[in-house]
Amino acid sequence: MRVIFLAERRCALSANGIYLGTIDGFERSTELDPADGVFFEASAPGFAAVRFRFDEALLFGPPPQISLYFTGEGVAVYLSDFVLDDPSMRVTAQARLSAALLTLFVQGRVQLSLENETGFHLVPLPFGLEHASLTEAGGGYLVEGEEMFCLLSREGEVVALAEGTVLERGETLRAETKFRDSLAHTALCAWREGKLAECSIRTARPPTPATYALALFESARIGADCLPYLAPALAPKAGALREFLGDFRDVALTAREDEIGLVYERKPRVYDVRVFRVELEDGKVSNIFSPEQT
Repeated sequence: MRVIFLAERRCALSANGIYLGTIDGFERSTELDPADGVFFEASAPGFAAVRFRFDEALLFGPPPQISLYFTGEGVAVYLSDFVLDDPSMRVTAQARLSAALLTLFVQGRVQLSLENETGFHLVPLPFGLEHASLTEAGGGYLVEGEEMFCLLSREGEVVALAEGTVLERGETLRAETKFRDSLAHTALCAWREGKLAECSIRTARPPTPATYALALFESARIGADCLPYLAPALAPKAGALREFLGDFRDVALTAREDEIGLVYERKPRVYDVRVFRVELEDGKVSNIFSPEQT
């Protein structure tokens, strides 16, 4: 089985105690047989090592720090959510907002404790919010970092967690969020009473002819206008495109220019990557089909 290794942080990878090299956001692959039960360890400086055995049990139920992406060629193993190797607790921000006490702290990972009339809530957060500010906005609690933010409801539920910039704080929270796709899409959104009230999607840059297919699928994923990338024969079906493609979570490039991989969730931390092929007419997409079904 072809196995691809990726990680959200650059780390050293060893197999059965033998150093193999480094892994990060760029794929590295090898051939493995799950029956061999090879033991892996991934170590990033300053973080606790992630250890796992590559066997049948892993393929059916990966642990919390591992996500699996099954393709026609094999499986990609993605390591994330690394925990600091220092277990001590460090408070980075605290605020009393009305009748609520919010405490932002680091203990292995970034967490926020919320105490109010609804009870005690503990919310895990990404490291990008380690030194965030704590305020009230949008009918909830705003945890705002330099490049990302999180809006929590009064009950401690995550209403929004995104990269982006907060534009307005108050009864209405307005922010521009980033999708980090090929067209640099952003969304201008507003939240009121702890709920999303409005949202509009903007395109920062135009696609090139070589990226029309990618732009089409990325636009369909976030609900942006797909018409600019469709040939006249397919344009009338633009409204049915998302239903045809199903509930995919992400878009991935493949080795072929006319193929795109769409990521579907099978169960928590387990995904299937289905390949769709496109045909072009004057540079625009005139047909979409799955080669697996032909």
